[in-house]
Amino acid sequence: MGLLPRNLSPWGFSSALTRTYPSMFFGIAQCRGDVNSLECNKCVVNASIEIRKSCPYNKGAVIWYDNCMLKYLDRCFFGQINNKNKFYLLNVANLSNDPVLFNTKVKGLLSKLAIQGASTRKLYAIGETKLDTFTNLYGLAQCNQDLSNKVCKTCLDQAISELPNCCDGKRGWRVVSGSCNVRYEICPFINS
Repeated sequence: MGLLPRNLSPWGFSSALTRTYPSMFFGIAQCRGDVNSLECNKCVVNASIEIRKSCPYNKGAVIWYDNCMLKYLDRCFFGQINNKNKFYLLNVANLSNDPVLFNTKVKGLLSKLAIQGASTRKLYAIGETKLDTFTNLYGLAQCNQDLSNKVCKTCLDQAISELPNCCDGKRGWRVVSGSCNVRYEICPFINS
């Protein structure tokens, strides 16, 4: 997977096929859409080193950092949604006494970003909306660039649908899968 850092596109994505007789490995590396190329390259190089150190004999692995992810598998996964490798991060503090209204605003923002992100070349969108006079809500939606626009939208919709199951009224939340991720926070988290 050493080819992935060298082959990064200007959009922070790389894919590779490596043949190690008798096996073949498929891999991708991708950076968050707002990460500059220098930071992206550093992140992918570190991920490549760490994944080989942590998983030297595995037929597949995924590693996530805040700015990038790297994934490889001994069979082709390009263009397919991967929900087997998924985790949630959330701020356990509650923001709202009315989680139904809050979740409606969160879902509205993330759904808008899913539509926008799935229709761009980078499969990435960020945005914000007002919660009240003093509080903004910030969001992000991103897919791995090996997905089609349609498959990206499906992946993001699936991730957004999990909001009520885990995170009613929480100050921040993130679903990260092997194919896409969505996030919201009440504090800015995007690089400008």
